[in-house]
Amino acid sequence: MDEFYMQQALAIARYATGRTSPNPLVGAVIVKDGRIVGQGWHRKAGTPHAEVHALAQAGELAKGATIYVTLEPCSHHGRTGPCADALIEAGVKKVVVAMTDPNPEVAGNGLTRLRAAGIEVVEGVLIAEAIQINEVFLKWITTGMPFGILKTAMTLDGKIAAHTGHSKWITSASAREYVHKLRDIYDGILVGVGTILADNPKLTTRLLEGGHNPVRIIVDTMARTPLTANVVTDKEAPTIIAVGREAPVERVEALRKLGVEVLVLEQNTQGVKLRQLFKVLGEKRITSVFIEGGATINASLLADNLIDKVYSFVAPKIIGGKKAPGPVGGNGVDQVDQAIMLENITTQTIGDDILISGYVVGREGCDVYRACGGTGES
Repeated sequence: MDEFYMQQALAIARYATGRTSPNPLVGAVIVKDGRIVGQGWHRKAGTPHAEVHALAQAGELAKGATIYVTLEPCSHHGRTGPCADALIEAGVKKVVVAMTDPNPEVAGNGLTRLRAAGIEVVEGVLIAEAIQINEVFLKWITTGMPFGILKTAMTLDGKIAAHTGHSKWITSASAREYVHKLRDIYDGILVGVGTILADNPKLTTRLLEGGHNPVRIIVDTMARTPLTANVVTDKEAPTIIAVGREAPVERVEALRKLGVEVLVLEQNTQGVKLRQLFKVLGEKRITSVFIEGGATINASLLADNLIDKVYSFVAPKIIGGKKAPGPVGGNGVDQVDQAIMLENITTQTIGDDILISGYVVGREGCDVYRACGGTGES
């Protein structure tokens, strides 16, 4: 029964997917005498936590009840009060949690406080599922680096465009809608300046029901982004442009005057140092970065071990041509057995296309709760 009720808590935690950053997804279910008397989920950073919503719904019935929570109740004062104290005051008898909170401000202190108050605590119920729903939070809170998600779209023969550069459209309308659903749940969206120059994209979320626009992040070593580009002029979402120290000062200032945040970073022969960029983004509490760049930026991010998860759409088309580009550029590996590997693979059909998704083997943050690929396996 513990697993049954924890499944309910995990299900309602997912209601807020993409809305709680930089906080985790959390769901809570209160059970008394074999029935659910209260439930809640954390809906947005700065608002009451899941336990508070569940306690409010349960009222006096919370006394002597069991609460199932997907993440350890907090023990510190942030924008809201400690949930551990709220559970103690409500008189709950038992607390069942899926996983402890790796946040250094909590890190087991909430469970210690509950036990000290005489409350029975059970840990580790459906921990693998809890890890998976909070894979972004786990990476960011333990490493300070954003969770990197690479999206590619290619034909059966591995092409992202014809030899002329024409690329609209590789995938179906259904696949493109799915990509907008992904944009809706992540904090940032990243492309290289080549994408801006070639396509002048808006990089916004366009769903019938609306949605969240991620922060637009442009890697542009020499500040070549046109002042008339959509990411500069439309103001539908914030835009960050990362330039190198050799970028022309007048170009940098012109972009800043138009309301763009420009980060001046170290650079090497390949351009802006991407690891430094990700570190700065993490400091800005951008916990996830969805990459929709071209072959060059994709290769650089993979080489720097900044990609955690991959979504690869494969369309039932054949373009052909030696000069037609693929999704990952650079020099590549010397031998096949040196290839970057994915694990915990899932496949699904979306429209006419196949979506293959998985996690990069050896990615940073993989040791967090043995969270390789969000499965609890190491």
